[in-house]
Amino acid sequence: MAKKQATKQAASRELTKAQWKLKEIRQNWVAYLMVAPYMILFTLFTVVPVALSIVISFTDFNMLELPNIVWLKNYVTLFFDDDIFLIAIKNTFIFACIVGPSSYIMSYLVAWFINELPPKVRALVTLIFYAPSISGQVYLIWGTLFSSDSYGWANATLEKLGIINAPINWFRDETYVMPLCIVVSLWTSLGTSFLAFIAGLQGIDRALYEAGAVDGVKNRWQELYYITLPSMKPQLMFGAIMSITGAFGFGGIVDALAGFPSVNYCAHTIMHHLNDYGGMRYEIGYSSAIAVILFLMMIGANMLVKRILSKIGN
Repeated sequence: MAKKQATKQAASRELTKAQWKLKEIRQNWVAYLMVAPYMILFTLFTVVPVALSIVISFTDFNMLELPNIVWLKNYVTLFFDDDIFLIAIKNTFIFACIVGPSSYIMSYLVAWFINELPPKVRALVTLIFYAPSISGQVYLIWGTLFSSDSYGWANATLEKLGIINAPINWFRDETYVMPLCIVVSLWTSLGTSFLAFIAGLQGIDRALYEAGAVDGVKNRWQELYYITLPSMKPQLMFGAIMSITGAFGFGGIVDALAGFPSVNYCAHTIMHHLNDYGGMRYEIGYSSAIAVILFLMMIGANMLVKRILSKIGN
């Protein structure tokens, strides 16, 4: 009897919750109507593709034949019979661990510096720092700078200084490919998160700093930790997500500078492996398994960053 009564009470509470949600929707129907287009598009073009990718990763779908369920075969092959994928994981982690945190910290420090400038100077300096991230000539500049012949600026300078005797083929030598690609990635990393940090810094109430001085905040570093960073947590989280996405989705820069595939797969990443099997070989089941692993890695990194940011100012 006690169990039945408990079940009825739980059902009553659930019914009450459902009724309360329905009542809220009726009261705020205009707000839900305005949000509906975004939610529909987000569901159709983000949630559904992710769910389909997870399902297809357990099949051998190749876009020509009906898929057969192979369960964990794709994942087993990835980790135990695909040496290139293991190289891709290693390179992806190297890129993500260097480019992600470095670009994030650099974006914030540059935004903090620009925020201290007068308004007119601030707009000009913001444009100067932001331009490389939207310029299509970045790869041309770096390709010319590290050209493989004696006319390349780097080779010409090193030969004049007597450091080298023959030109270095920078982007065909696995010793230099990854470091150069990382440098170019950092050069172009002051993008959307950089602008978000500037907006966050501009939106902080100056009265908080006066209150902090009264409460014992003594220097700029204490202001940064106890006032500035906690006041812009949404922008910090947004910037972290953008940095993580960019770091794990690293690949376009390598293709533009070193070609695909890079020499001896020295800069081969998970995105390259995904594009190889999904966009060239049309092994959609196998590429979906790669995409799921990349998705889980990015989710894990986002959760870690969220936990770190939650401790700021506490």
